[in-house]
Amino acid sequence: MALDKSEVAKIAHLARLHISESEAEEVSNRITDILALIDQMQSLDTEAIEPLAHPLEVIQRLRVDEVTEENQRERLQTLAPNSKDGLYLVPKVLE
Repeated sequence: MALDKSEVAKIAHLARLHISESEAEEVSNRITDILALIDQMQSLDTEAIEPLAHPLEVIQRLRVDEVTEENQRERLQTLAPNSKDGLYLVPKVLE
């Protein structure tokens, strides 16, 4: 699918971009090349290819899940202006 300069001008107008006449020709050629590449990629048979979650075969190294800090909820709630049953009480914002 090839774009001509008038279609590029319409797209530029919709996108609120200023493209000069000389730039319009270059943009038209680049978009046409990109669309040709997309058509080429879509014509390939990918039926036997399994989808990948990531393009590289990388294994994530995980650390041991261990507690590194003690629970300080009681101490922190004594600093709060108002708390009840382990929850912080705040003023009502929405009515």
